[in-house]
Amino acid sequence: MDLTELTKPTSTSVPQTVARVWLGLTLAGAGISHLTVAREEFQAQVPGWFPVDEDVTVLASGVVEIMIGGSLVVLSRWKVAVGLIAAAFFVVIFPGNVAQWLEGKDGFGLDTDAKRLARLPFQAVLVAVALWSTGAWSATRRALRTEDR
Repeated sequence: MDLTELTKPTSTSVPQTVARVWLGLTLAGAGISHLTVAREEFQAQVPGWFPVDEDVTVLASGVVEIMIGGSLVVLSRWKVAVGLIAAAFFVVIFPGNVAQWLEGKDGFGLDTDAKRLARLPFQAVLVAVALWSTGAWSATRRALRTEDR
């Protein structure tokens, strides 16, 4: 794999750019709400088995979301790398969403098992948007192709 492909400037379409900025602003907004108005709601997503205090976890993840969100908006030169980081972040926090469903914790209007279960597939949509909107999907494919040459 040629990792330089992941750090090269990559052009993206207007829809991709709009989606990247939207995702970044949404993440930053969610991160701010982790630190302020929705702090308790986000604690419902921290798995009971997670070894760190729920409030500390929510605060730390909020800071990370603000950093990733801001980077998606302003670091367009590094959008591929930031897109990969954002996608990885969505994968890493997925067990929290599963735990919310399995443990039956209410939060954000997800007050039934059916609602909590229905929400799970949307995490894959976030991963896909992060990869597509930043050009990370294409750059990763190019990097893998250069290995075959």
